[in-house]
Amino acid sequence: MTANQTTLNQSAAGRREALEARFPVWPRDTIAGHFSKASSDYQNRPYLYINDEEYTYGDIWDRAVQYAKAFINLGVKRREHVAVLMDNDAAYPSLMIASSIVGAVFIPINSMLAKDELEYIITQSDSKFLLLHQKVKDKQHGKVIAELLDNEDFQKNSQLEQVICLPCEETAQIDDRFLTWDVFLEQGASVTDKELHNRWNKSRYPDEVAIIMYTSGSTGSPKGVMLTDDMLLRCGYATCMSRAIEDGRVTFAPLPFYHCFAIIEAIFAMSFIGGSFISALGASPLQSLQLMERHKANDYLCVPSTLVALLNHPRVSEFDLSHLFAMWCGAAPAPVPVWEKAIEVLGLTETITGYGQTEVASSGVTTEIGDPLERISTRVGRPKLGGVSGLPEFNGSTVEYKTIDVDTGETLPEGATGELAVRGATVSHGYYNKPDETAEVIDKDGWLRTGDVGKIDENGYVQLLGRSKEMYKVSGELVSPREVEVVISQHPAVNQVNIVGVPDRLTTETGAAFIELKGNEMLTRREIIDWCSARLARFKIPRHVWFIDASDWPMTSTGKVQKFRLQDQAKDRISRK
Repeated sequence: MTANQTTLNQSAAGRREALEARFPVWPRDTIAGHFSKASSDYQNRPYLYINDEEYTYGDIWDRAVQYAKAFINLGVKRREHVAVLMDNDAAYPSLMIASSIVGAVFIPINSMLAKDELEYIITQSDSKFLLLHQKVKDKQHGKVIAELLDNEDFQKNSQLEQVICLPCEETAQIDDRFLTWDVFLEQGASVTDKELHNRWNKSRYPDEVAIIMYTSGSTGSPKGVMLTDDMLLRCGYATCMSRAIEDGRVTFAPLPFYHCFAIIEAIFAMSFIGGSFISALGASPLQSLQLMERHKANDYLCVPSTLVALLNHPRVSEFDLSHLFAMWCGAAPAPVPVWEKAIEVLGLTETITGYGQTEVASSGVTTEIGDPLERISTRVGRPKLGGVSGLPEFNGSTVEYKTIDVDTGETLPEGATGELAVRGATVSHGYYNKPDETAEVIDKDGWLRTGDVGKIDENGYVQLLGRSKEMYKVSGELVSPREVEVVISQHPAVNQVNIVGVPDRLTTETGAAFIELKGNEMLTRREIIDWCSARLARFKIPRHVWFIDASDWPMTSTGKVQKFRLQDQAKDRISRK
């Protein structure tokens, strides 16, 4: 009997009952405390498959202890900030746990960012310690950080004290100011178990900030979302309840570890049920199929662009995916035919989508097992089942949603269209060192403005209708038009620029730039792309670039550019290509 047949024989209700039996009350804990228990319960079970290696729960915990000792030896104090700029790596989850053991704050940084973006985040986050991969794909992070250390402004404004470098090649040259990974670990061996436990005993408060995750903001500057241990763990457990995740599930999660989707829905969720996940960031459709077959994956976390590519692969029918029965496709809407093809080709019996944001730790709502495809394709779900992690005031969920007037912030009647607002046990209390931005989006009662326009139907399901702040997502990555506009406007030949998000077949959405040049200046699309490439992550670079005259801007009576009309123009231009 295959795994999906076994799961079908056990109803969703039965699986939830088993989960509740394991957690009869909510175990308020830190990340370190939670994983200590998980590693004890599931010592020899596989937890992570990555780079053709298998790591058990025991392996992950032993490494976390080793890294925590190295942190203590390095001088990391409680509440100091430890940033990580790395590709997906077996060390990543253990570093997160180690940070919790010593009471530090873990700051995962998007490994696709460019130099200026890294400088801003490292400085704004007050990071004192940075662990980095010397190179991630085409990003020479070792070289970039070395250049920053030579920069007088960075030296003056940053609190960075120590860089630990993981070389990608044995022969690679490492800056003399960096501590090598091997030396970092060797020096930690001098820390005793007693010293470690003394520090850990001082770091067991679940309401302290555990992670600061950076997300794009409507003003253009990334914002550090402060999330506590309790928020993160409640969100992970609620995913298990909502999806009725069974003991030992194997999840294929080709997602970046710096993103909340991977942290909550894979790294944390699997740890509640002794499950495992397969990390294969950037895997091709063929590699994905091979990995799912090899590790007998039960579950697939994906976005529409990667799902469609996998479904259309000419060899998809050659692989034994008989253990696969569940899928979460999120970050962007997928039409009914895509869901139908996924069910037919992959043999799925449980398909869901969801919606959330970094400020909610990850997902706040999901559709439910058994929902019709029409609902899954037009709604993003209703508040996740919380079980023991939920609160009675939120009907057993960890969060609640409502709609508000975009201009006044007043609560709207049920069923009315407006800006979505959320509050609850997994909702951030604010942005690090940004009191004004925090006050703009979080009110005195904890309601957070999501920036998304939508409505809540009679069944409590959220329907997304657009983004009130004109942001868009490229392959699941949130992009602030303002951030891109600032970079392009710094080009000496540019007089004015406006960026809008437009639909894209490959990445769901992409950026389109309308640029007005100064005087008799001349520029090409390639020159704009090259200008952006040195200053922005690749996903933020607009795919479409058009040059227009000053008289071509669609303006309001008060002199503001009407971006919705630019979007219409962009769509028209694209359709005529």
